[in-house]
Amino acid sequence: MLITITLNGKKVTDDVAADTLLIDFVRGHGCLSVKRGCETANCGLCTVFMDEKPVLSCSVLAARASGHNITTLEGLQGEAAEFGAFIADQGAEQCGFCNPGFMMNAIALFREKQDPTDEEIKEYLAGNLCRCSGYEGQLRGIRAYLDWKKQREEDAQ
Repeated sequence: MLITITLNGKKVTDDVAADTLLIDFVRGHGCLSVKRGCETANCGLCTVFMDEKPVLSCSVLAARASGHNITTLEGLQGEAAEFGAFIADQGAEQCGFCNPGFMMNAIALFREKQDPTDEEIKEYLAGNLCRCSGYEGQLRGIRAYLDWKKQREEDAQ
């Protein structure tokens, strides 16, 4: 089956089997930030944006994504580097395996909510599993990043 997906801003056409998952398609095209963690759509490691909304690529057929824009962490390097520094500063990355999916969902949160409460942050990121950190470092990193962004915007005015 021939499909065309705009992957990180570039049109990609490929012949795939009908049962090919989006995670396998994007990884096959060099987007190795997208991780396979659970095979049951429970961990969030495979999060990508489909038309700017976060989806679990392990539960979407590549054929369903045909004609859509798919963005992985590789396509968000500016935002990812900016936010990632705050996560690293809090020691929240530890093994780092969950970071790409976590960062994708956090970036989606930042785009949707300018000043989320801690409860909103926890609720929004509830689908991301981290076996190392207990989430406190991530929460501190998110808070520090949001405070920094707010201060930067105030300084610009």
